[in-house]
Amino acid sequence: MNLLITRPAEPIVAHDHVSLPAGRAPALVRELTAVDRERLLAHFLALDEDDRLLRFGQIVPDHVIENYVRAIDFKRDTVFGVFDDQLQLAGVGHLAYLAAEGDKRTAEFGVSVLESVRGQGIGSKLFERAAIRSRNTHVTSLYMHCLSRNSTMMHIAKKAGMKIEYAYGEADAYLTLAPADQTSIITEMLQEQAAVFDYALKRQARRTSRLLETFMPTAAAA
Repeated sequence: MNLLITRPAEPIVAHDHVSLPAGRAPALVRELTAVDRERLLAHFLALDEDDRLLRFGQIVPDHVIENYVRAIDFKRDTVFGVFDDQLQLAGVGHLAYLAAEGDKRTAEFGVSVLESVRGQGIGSKLFERAAIRSRNTHVTSLYMHCLSRNSTMMHIAKKAGMKIEYAYGEADAYLTLAPADQTSIITEMLQEQAAVFDYALKRQARRTSRLLETFMPTAAAA
């Protein structure tokens, strides 16, 4: 027997930022492309067995993850990422579009966040970005499937007011989305621009740091 929890279906609102611990900047979400495939692979391979179980529903070996990353079609699905200062993916959200049924169009969302950066709102920020992209691509329902003990996914689902169905240790969550409007389109554009700019700054800082590391030994020897 399924336990059904229903909350009022309200249009999801894309916030300007997620509240993070004092001193931390908001997580900025950038859309990924095939160029980021190796970083995606490194992110998923960094997940331990329990995290792989929570993300994929089973403990998957490395070669299965490699096949999964290699098979991602960036023209069909949308993948989002949050980069750390070393340009490694701290969090990844995968938005997969399911077959449409009449006027109803559904997208499935999966998320993973490295253990070292949890509690910073990264998962919630990835979900918000996926939701607003779904709205802007005429998706009417956002769907998540996970183990019911996946505290990160369950927190995201409850925070968003999703309808949640529990059965046999698993959970299905659904969120009805409002149609796209001028605000949602502009909001997503600004979010992407901010994330691209942030990535460029981090890349430049990393290059500068490497240059300093290269010349510092030479300067010390002189």
